[in-house]
Amino acid sequence: MSIVFDSKLEIIESYYIIRIPSTSSEKLPSRGMVMIEGILNGVAFHTPVEPDGKGSHWFKLDENLIKDVEVSAGDTVSLSIEPVSDWYEPDMPEDFMIAIHEAGLIDRWKEITPKAKWDWLRFIRSTKNPSTHQRRIEVACSKLQKGDTRPCCFDRSRCTIMDVSKSGILLD
Repeated sequence: MSIVFDSKLEIIESYYIIRIPSTSSEKLPSRGMVMIEGILNGVAFHTPVEPDGKGSHWFKLDENLIKDVEVSAGDTVSLSIEPVSDWYEPDMPEDFMIAIHEAGLIDRWKEITPKAKWDWLRFIRSTKNPSTHQRRIEVACSKLQKGDTRPCCFDRSRCTIMDVSKSGILLD
């Protein structure tokens, strides 16, 4: 099921982003993070789309994709996307991985799915407060030790990248 739409390339802080229009986002299987494959101006890509905290989604374009599609901020781009079940491993914060190693949880960490790891990443990074960040790492280790594979009581429909959001809402 391909979802086809046009959108403008925007910059928020140092992030080049594409907002997915609400009518297109509604076709995704979740209000939370979704992994997609797509075609952007004729170039294939595979990336997670993040919730915008208002019922829709957005995603960051990496530098290579921006170069490949030869676009600039403000340009309208044509996209065709579809959700996929093939989640790749996220880049986890170094302090979290040190805590995983120190707690003897590396084997447990390797057992959980990439999608579950994305949930842990989103849980940990959804604060700017250093003490809250550290506390979330401790909670994650504790839950993993107990056998939990995902954070509980976590609103998956909020934007968790603090550089581009405020109170879980993508900046305008």
